[in-house]
Amino acid sequence: MNYLSPAKIDSLFSAQKAYFATRATADVGFRKQSLERLKEAVINNKEALYSALAEDLGKPKDVVDLAEIGAVLHEIDFALAHLDEWVAPVSVPSPDIIAPSECYVVQEPYGVTYIIGPFNYPVNLTLTPLIGAIIGGNTCIIKPSETTPETSAVIEKIIAEAFAPEYVAVIQGGRDENSHLLSLPFDFIFFTGSPNVGKVVMQAAAKHLTPVVLELGGKCPLIVLPDADLDQTVNQLMFGKFINSGQTCIAPDYLYVHYSVKDALLERLVERVKTELPEINSTGKLVTERQVQRLVSLLEATQGQVLVGSQADVSKRALSATVVDGVEWNDPLMSEELFGPILPVLEFDSVRTAIDQVNKHHPKPLAVYVFGKDMDVAKGIINQIQSGDAQVNGVMLHAFSPYLPFGGIGASGMGEYHGHFSYLTFTHKKSVRIVP
Repeated sequence: MNYLSPAKIDSLFSAQKAYFATRATADVGFRKQSLERLKEAVINNKEALYSALAEDLGKPKDVVDLAEIGAVLHEIDFALAHLDEWVAPVSVPSPDIIAPSECYVVQEPYGVTYIIGPFNYPVNLTLTPLIGAIIGGNTCIIKPSETTPETSAVIEKIIAEAFAPEYVAVIQGGRDENSHLLSLPFDFIFFTGSPNVGKVVMQAAAKHLTPVVLELGGKCPLIVLPDADLDQTVNQLMFGKFINSGQTCIAPDYLYVHYSVKDALLERLVERVKTELPEINSTGKLVTERQVQRLVSLLEATQGQVLVGSQADVSKRALSATVVDGVEWNDPLMSEELFGPILPVLEFDSVRTAIDQVNKHHPKPLAVYVFGKDMDVAKGIINQIQSGDAQVNGVMLHAFSPYLPFGGIGASGMGEYHGHFSYLTFTHKKSVRIVP
């Protein structure tokens, strides 16, 4: 894969600055046409995306249809249906002190935006922010993940088919290219990835006072109360934890279960894993050999008891679905976001303890999941644990609703997107007063 030189990157950035200055991207009809072109290009490259995602991450077609291609197409259709409504100025009252006047709020494009895509859902989490940039009336430079090269190549092809480079362009590359891009005075930056790299992005953006959205991660707890439906809980764990080999920022990172139902829950879960995910590669591929080695090292260091799994093949980038019981808060498995098919299991004896321990050890996760029948108790838990998002008796699917904002808090990120929230994120709220 050929990477652009710094000089060519600078030239492309300047071309986008000049194109934005023409105001062509501000036209609502142009934005809609751009969405239609993106939709057509994604559909035309569907087979190539299937192949690329299978090679890079071992994703089956049904997962691609749900969480990659389908998610993008749904966002496009939703934006097309609502864009006229979103761009309309919002009239507000004029208080006596500034009367007589007409006051309203308009959403103004930022300018040249930069989207840094991740490896785990490289189509969805790169193109969905792009939809926000487009409907906001911006130009955009995209850097997809270098660790999913096949998919990144298809993304570049999609963008080249749909757009002129002075409007939307892909720049392939790694750390050097990203560092150079971050040195440029972008008008807005959208990053999805790890907290460590997020800090680098924010530091670079600060030099130009560039606003940012950081979609990060963290250790998302799945808390099981004594009255939980255990079969429902296991169903959601099987889906949420092990899809995409655990490489989902809102996947349940660890299981935090009331001691009275732990054994019954684990018996069901282990049996399901043995039956439905028996092979070393049943959950898909980890993104790199290094990630496999990192997870294997954590398993070798854990003081917990492996109930199922832990088989690894570094060359195949595979690690079997693994459940580890008897884990304590100071265990190596609890030292970092796992981002893999390993489920540590901790237990608690009271709701108060569960809330306090999550807030103490891994505060402000990207998502909190609570399973139980007493809604007052369940809602009480999610109201007392700060998090980006939360669900009761379900996992992850909140991210598929364009009516809900998706984003983190604290170490799990800042800012939000999806649906109307993408439009708001990629535009500046401009106050206007007209005196007759």
